[in-house]
Amino acid sequence: MDKLLITGGKTLNGEVRISGAKNAALPILAATLLADTPSYISNVPDLRDITTMMNLLGEMGGNFTVDDEKIEANNSNIHDFTAPYEMVKTMRASVLVLGPLLARFGKAHVSLPGGCAIGARPVNLHTQALAAMGADIRVEGGYITAQAKRLHGTTLCMDLITVTGTENLMMAASLADGVTVIENAAREPEVVDLAKFLNRMGARIEGAGSSTIRIQGVDKLYGARHQVLPDRIETGTYLVAAAMTGGRVKVKNTDASLLDAVLLKLLEAGATISRGDDWIELDMQGRRPRAIDIYTAPYPAFPTDMQAQLTAMNAIADGVGMLTENIFENRFMHASELQRMGANIRLEGNTAIVKGVERLQAAPVMATDLRASAGLVLAGLVAEGDTLIDRLYHLDRGYERIEEKLTQLGAQIRRVSE
Repeated sequence: MDKLLITGGKTLNGEVRISGAKNAALPILAATLLADTPSYISNVPDLRDITTMMNLLGEMGGNFTVDDEKIEANNSNIHDFTAPYEMVKTMRASVLVLGPLLARFGKAHVSLPGGCAIGARPVNLHTQALAAMGADIRVEGGYITAQAKRLHGTTLCMDLITVTGTENLMMAASLADGVTVIENAAREPEVVDLAKFLNRMGARIEGAGSSTIRIQGVDKLYGARHQVLPDRIETGTYLVAAAMTGGRVKVKNTDASLLDAVLLKLLEAGATISRGDDWIELDMQGRRPRAIDIYTAPYPAFPTDMQAQLTAMNAIADGVGMLTENIFENRFMHASELQRMGANIRLEGNTAIVKGVERLQAAPVMATDLRASAGLVLAGLVAEGDTLIDRLYHLDRGYERIEEKLTQLGAQIRRVSE
């Protein structure tokens, strides 16, 4: 099994290109199910989750052609409407096929996702809303079985803000009869990117990016071309890496407007930040970051997917920082691994109180989820000695060639097999 070996103490400097956003590419790939003509999706990251989604659609009859610039998705021969547990258990985003299958084919048989290490992510909000749109929903044997001759538009008020729920319903409503209004909708940039793609397919969606989305259903959708937006979490991760190592890093092919909350916190930590249309540069000028407080919340507030990285930064920052996690109840599993490296972290309920130490000590550590693994990589970059990170499959789900990109910036990091 592969592990990452990091020799800490190197200051990061240079430029790095940001990949397309996994959390936008996955629902967009699912949305290609809505058309029987090919779609062409560019700026798709080469990640394990992307491969899983293409394999899932391939099992249904979809055909994918991949080259250096784009993915061609052809779903003209879909013959199987099942998302099996074997695939859904490895990637919860597989549930995103539920809405498109039901809308285009009138049937879907999708495994319940099961448990999740970072906390509960129930899909009952998806199924309740689809039932309100006229679907016959049954949950038996760990599967959601849904049928509908044609969904009909209605007003849906979501009890909780859910990104995948908003995306699933937006896709389903695109082929529904009449108007669907989603209230208390997720506002994330990835939701907006999906709406842009759907509109290019011929959908009529207004209000994406706000808390109320209005979808006028149409009779048919067609394949379209689309470029996936940059990954704001990957962008933030490399900027935090620069801040922690006292370096100067320019991230390219990104969009500063996608992560205002993160940039404000890095400014608060003492970084100098400049930005352009498609780049951000962070210069720490060799300084140690100042400890900061964060409170995770739905977009546009501070993203939960950056909490582990900021926990790692606070671990070596000057002062005491409090990180309050308001999205997932089990998202401090990286704390115990950071403590193995000498971090001074105290957990009180959903808050981590971190008193920065001048330096961390290398240790063998284990990744527990995708963003926790990123936090451990950042800690390894500044720790004294060699840090060995196990369970790399978490990291490979969301970061494209992370060891290559960090090596470009001057890190001493390599993948090893044991």
